[in-house]
Amino acid sequence: MPTPPVPKGHLTPQQAADVVGEASALVSDFVQRTGRGRRALTSLVLRSLKQAYYDNRNLGHAGLASPNYCHFTSPIRRYPDLICHRALLSLVAGEPAPEASWVASAGPWTSAREREAMTIERDAADIARCFLLERTLADSGRDAVLEGEVVGLIGAGAFIAFGPEEMFEGMLPVRRLRGDWWELNEAGTMLVGTRSGSALRLGDPVQVQVGRIEAPRGRVDLLPAFDPAPEED
Repeated sequence: MPTPPVPKGHLTPQQAADVVGEASALVSDFVQRTGRGRRALTSLVLRSLKQAYYDNRNLGHAGLASPNYCHFTSPIRRYPDLICHRALLSLVAGEPAPEASWVASAGPWTSAREREAMTIERDAADIARCFLLERTLADSGRDAVLEGEVVGLIGAGAFIAFGPEEMFEGMLPVRRLRGDWWELNEAGTMLVGTRSGSALRLGDPVQVQVGRIEAPRGRVDLLPAFDPAPEED
């Protein structure tokens, strides 16, 4: 799948938003044509962006292409929202606004808490899915061959989403791919067999079997039930 041209040098927020928008359109077109790759390629686009954080300065919003932005999503009631609410209510009531130094220190603190909460949420979801997978395999059989799709790649192996609506995810270690030495390409988009030239790419459909489930750790190890495809020129 081709990637959009990126201007050289430092990108303005508008240029960054334009590149992301064009990349998202290319991903959408590829998914419609092939029926695969939505999860993996969308995640790739999102990871290319700088992670958002809370700041006391008005830095705008790249995603909205707006030079002015205030975190004030009242239905969610996150702590940064409450800081904005309290400051506005203090001003309306004729009271002093929160000290600027306190607001400045609250940004990094709330950003770190958000990262921690996201990690806990992901870990809890992984553990719950592992217990559900154990129950599912008790009915279908541990040796069942499952349809999946490559949704992530690292040097040690591939992350595979599998099962009904790809609700489960596991790790397929490269050591399980016998007969070759596998290396991750520079872009991190495919594992390439150095001897055979075979490749395992983001979005590739694969068939796997469940090797081991460690529910308390939220971990699933997979076994291959497929032969990797030859690398395309």
